[in-house]
This record gives sequence, structure tokens and C-alpha cells, in this order.
Amino acid sequence: MNAREQAMEDTEVVEWLGANLAKWKLEGGWIRRTYKTASWKGTLMVINTVGHLAEAAWHHPDITASYAWVEVRLQTHTAKGITMKDLELARKIEDVVEWQPAKEGGALEGTPTGDLRFAYIKYD
Repeated sequence: MNAREQAMEDTEVVEWLGANLAKWKLEGGWIRRTYKTASWKGTLMVINTVGHLAEAAWHHPDITASYAWVEVRLQTHTAKGITMKDLELARKIEDVVEWQPAKEGGALEGTPTGDLRFAYIKYD
């Protein structure tokens, strides 16, 4: 087993999450985050986004979903705990799912606000 796959101590995981991914929590041996969506369409888009990132990383989360939310849970099964693989994939998921182009001030304006037909993610 290489260093990327060594399980970290819970205190180290909690500290890392607090400094880097405050919306992710360590619970029951998993790091987890629930994304609220505006509808089933948004839920499916989040699931597909997470699926793409997980497949590209070759590190796969557990996903639970309902009409207006998606929960992503990560742990490294071979290490029986949380490793840097989990934390790095969580950071990539967070960066992509929470991306709001309008806040960057560039040419991409992001989804329109005020019109529920275009609602996607309920940003925290």
C-alpha cells in the first residue's frame, strides 16, 4: 500500500476538512457532503458530474439521491478509512459542483436567477 492509500487519523481528517472543505463532515468512517438541488434535473446533473470525476480519478464514492438532494460519501475501502485519495476527490467534486461562473466576472454568466425553469443547484 502506498502513502496515498494509508488511512488517516480521525483528528487529522477533521482538521483537514475544517481547513479545506468546511461543508464536508467525517461521520461513521466516511467523509460526506449533501448537495441540495432545485429539482430532479439538478440531482441527475450532480450525480453525473460526480460520476465523471470519480471515473477519471478511478476512485468511486457511494451516492444516495432523492428528488432535490445528493449525498456523496467517500472512504478508501482497501485502507479501511479516509485517505488523501478521498480528500482530493472531495475537493475536486466541491470545486466543480459549487462552481458559479457569474462570481468570477468573466464572459460566462451562469444560470439565470429568478426563473425556476433554469434552477440547478441551491448554493450554500
